[in-house]
Amino acid sequence: MDLLHANDRTGQFPQSWYAATAHALDRFAPLSGEVTADVCIVGGGFTGLSAALHLAEAGRKVVLLEAHRVGFGASGRNGGQLGSGQRMDQDGLETLVGREDAQHLWRLGEEAKALVRSLVAKHRIDCALKPGVAWTASSDGDVRDLHDYADGLRDRYDYDQIELLDFDACQAMCPSPDYKGGFLDHGAGHLHPLNLALGLARAAASAGAHLHETSQVLDIEERDKVHVRTEAGRVTADHLILACNGYLGGLNRQVAAKVMPINNFVVATEPLGDDADRVLARDVAVADSRFVVNYFRLSEDKRLLFGGGESYGYRFPDDIAAKVRKPMTQIFPHLKDVRIDYAWGGTLGITMQRMPYLARLGDKILTASGYSGHGVGTATHAGQLMALALQGQSDGFDIMSRVPTPSFPGGPSLRSPLLVLAMTWFALRDRLGF
Repeated sequence: MDLLHANDRTGQFPQSWYAATAHALDRFAPLSGEVTADVCIVGGGFTGLSAALHLAEAGRKVVLLEAHRVGFGASGRNGGQLGSGQRMDQDGLETLVGREDAQHLWRLGEEAKALVRSLVAKHRIDCALKPGVAWTASSDGDVRDLHDYADGLRDRYDYDQIELLDFDACQAMCPSPDYKGGFLDHGAGHLHPLNLALGLARAAASAGAHLHETSQVLDIEERDKVHVRTEAGRVTADHLILACNGYLGGLNRQVAAKVMPINNFVVATEPLGDDADRVLARDVAVADSRFVVNYFRLSEDKRLLFGGGESYGYRFPDDIAAKVRKPMTQIFPHLKDVRIDYAWGGTLGITMQRMPYLARLGDKILTASGYSGHGVGTATHAGQLMALALQGQSDGFDIMSRVPTPSFPGGPSLRSPLLVLAMTWFALRDRLGF
């Protein structure tokens, strides 16, 4: 059993609130027979769809292969937060890569948000894109850290989109007894991620990209060209983009050593009606400062969309709703008996440094994955950066690709147990308030 089939039906979206409210898109036919392309793309999430769109607009012949449906994976299941910067904060990046490259990475993060907004506007993608993501903290020390970080973004990066939240301001925005303060990033945003993915697929197909669903790639061979085989067909291409993220499986050992799949879970409550103000009084998204982050926002019909909890391995828990209800009621005790109408899981890719892994895998293959929960903007941008790199404009790709990405210790057999131990320790620290 592999992650592509461990928890989902072939060619079907999960039973999520996103799938229930998606703007339906006709299926793309599976690959059949022998075809040629300038670029073959494996993976139909934000990364692959963005790459396909940008390459097709540049006049390249593009064939994209998706094992299930476009937007099937993390791209269509996540919390829908379009965050600023990178997954690692700028303080950590300055230590890791130095001030100059940290500045470049901040600029690329800003480009990622702008790209999503421009694609939504240009292609008229109806994905409920709205501004505002708050970071909240459960201890006075974490509040100070968030305020200091916001001050650093203003002073060193000229970023003036942040509103500091003391206790009263935080409670006025999000009246949770768990949160003591934080900040609200007006330059970030939130959206319906599956509708964004489906909109990108429509745009890519309209630009001339050939999209094929239910076309799982079985093997890849690089010779004079790249040869990509599915059950019913084969693509021969000058270049390949590998955009599988957490669903890579065994397609490439180099990527698998550096990008680990983990599972994350989301619920949608019943509509809260007038009680929605007891969760969020402003139409923003929220993420907190825990190591295993809780994230949430209100849907357009006033449901709480709440993400929390992780697992490692192939199978999702039998009762996802119960797993997410635990952190949800820690943040909002008054929702302990609220009805949960949808509960779903998804697999994402993480790296040791929580920075995406962009790399050249030989002369003809590019890859991007490992967005570590920061993929709405970063993955969409990575697709564009790879498209540009294949056209000889590789500055942005090269900056991202030189961020150090160590392999997980112990390889696939040990990386999950080691991560479980680390996550357990940090979860304990969260509970004890360290």
